[in-house]
Amino acid sequence: MNLRRTLRDNRGFILFLLSFALFRTAVADWNPIPSGSMRPTLLEGDVVLVNRLAYDLKLPLTDVVLLPLGEPQRGDVVTLSSPAGGTRLIKRIVGLPGDRVEMRDDVLILNGTPLSYSGNQSHGEAVAPGWVVDAVRATEDLDGRPHAVQFLPALSARRNFAELTVPAGQYFLLGDNRDNSEDSRFIGTVPREKLIGRAHHVIVAADWLGEDGWRMAPRFERWVSAIR
Repeated sequence: MNLRRTLRDNRGFILFLLSFALFRTAVADWNPIPSGSMRPTLLEGDVVLVNRLAYDLKLPLTDVVLLPLGEPQRGDVVTLSSPAGGTRLIKRIVGLPGDRVEMRDDVLILNGTPLSYSGNQSHGEAVAPGWVVDAVRATEDLDGRPHAVQFLPALSARRNFAELTVPAGQYFLLGDNRDNSEDSRFIGTVPREKLIGRAHHVIVAADWLGEDGWRMAPRFERWVSAIR
């Protein structure tokens, strides 16, 4: 009796919560960035806005596609459910179905043509509190969509793999922090239904991984900024 009365007295609020949950699972979502795998494009402490309707309308809380809405493109930054365990990741699409993808000494080769890299700059990169390594940042031209990437020469990483052809209905994804990312080099190509949505803006950001450990200093210059 009390439960029934509580539900009746709070039905407006309950409907709001259900509508909000449906909106997040089917239309738009926001995700905090927990790691440095997409540096320098995305930083730990960024919160990104994700369009869940960019590619498919799905049955909420599932990978079941109800209606295709758009085609993933090279250069899109996407959230995904990892095919190797289901962990939610955020990476960049570099290979479409049918593409031939290869890497030699950190240079990405797409359909037999090496990508171009420009504006190389060296700096120190903190990979853990108190551990700073040399890093090189550059602009990678991915099929006419330039974006920043980072290389960490001092770290052991998978900088080479033989040419592979991306299967139909699947995508090859890489992190922009090429030497510190768990991506298609390790988890394999990603089926379309595992793509959750396209991340298009950083909505808020905070510096929470400083040299002194946890802190919450806002990065106002990154608020409401487009992801490239």
